[in-house]
Amino acid sequence: MAFTGKATYSAGTSLPELAEDVSDLIGIVSPYETPLLDALGDPMREATSTHHEWLEDALLPNKDAINDSTFTDPSADTDFVVDNGGRFRVGDQIQVEGSEELMLVTGIATNTLTVVRGYAGTAPENLADNQVINILGNAALEGADKPSARFTNRTRCGNYTQIFAATVEVSGTDMAASQLGLADEMDYQKQERLRELIRDAENTVINGGQPASNPEGNGSVRRSMKGIIQHLAMNVFHTGDAGFPTGADLDEAKINYVLRKIWENSSGNVDLIVVGGFQKRKINAFSAGSRSYGANDTTFTDMIGVYESDFGVCRIVTTRWMPQDAALLLDSSRVNILPLAGRSFHFKPLASGGDYECGELIGEYTVELKNEAAHGLIRDLSIS
Repeated sequence: MAFTGKATYSAGTSLPELAEDVSDLIGIVSPYETPLLDALGDPMREATSTHHEWLEDALLPNKDAINDSTFTDPSADTDFVVDNGGRFRVGDQIQVEGSEELMLVTGIATNTLTVVRGYAGTAPENLADNQVINILGNAALEGADKPSARFTNRTRCGNYTQIFAATVEVSGTDMAASQLGLADEMDYQKQERLRELIRDAENTVINGGQPASNPEGNGSVRRSMKGIIQHLAMNVFHTGDAGFPTGADLDEAKINYVLRKIWENSSGNVDLIVVGGFQKRKINAFSAGSRSYGANDTTFTDMIGVYESDFGVCRIVTTRWMPQDAALLLDSSRVNILPLAGRSFHFKPLASGGDYECGELIGEYTVELKNEAAHGLIRDLSIS
């Protein structure tokens, strides 16, 4: 026999006597993780000006290149032009990269070198324009006067701070009313806006740029920081570049090529490889052909978290904010995300103009990226 008494469905969907069944949890699915900022960690110091500066220096270079296409006899000419004659001294032993011939510099006239060919019994080889010359070292004469002093000038580098801000306003009624899933609406709004600001800070640290003019900012120009990618110039490689490994897919050959170039150009120790989701899957595939599993294995593992090469041990950092066609190689010891003194993310209560409470979440930060030759970037990788 059918039930004829009162049931919850008897009056449709809105029964005033029924208690609401609402979970006391609030689900947030929007991404707000900051893997790169987490990997870099908190800095040990603060910036003390809106234009944060640091000094960089370098040793005297021990490489140059031939800048001469007028050889009469490339295997016997003793005079040729180089890019920077000031890098050489009389008595230098030099060697063209890839050649077995040694030469001794006996004279320098601006950018023209006079050399002894086939020095130390080596066989002369053909010279050509744009060949790289390695300066092995200088042989000083016994009892000779001191050589002329040489030195490098320190370089002053800098970056501007950028203000990140968000406003929070909550009505007096909303503050007083009971809320599902939270105890205080103002605190909840602070947490939400702070997550957004930190997310945007990581995105800006990677991709941000400065205005072309008035980077210090004014009443109409917003001051912004230069991100990591914008800092890099020396070790930036594009698929299709001459000498760069062929193909558009990210593979070990490309990673090792860039690591080797960074190693050749600097004493940097790359320890982070920063990529987006697609390129992370390409890195995971590095060892796909050598994986093996037992008959009773029930777990399939397809992830590489650390890449160890001849040029360093690199942790793989996957961030949503990295351009999908790019891979960033960083020496984390030379990268700092600095707050302006006293301007780390904080909440500043503001005077209310009515029946509401309001305030501003604010923080001011900059990127300190030292010795850009210690880092590298690959662009134009395939994304499908």
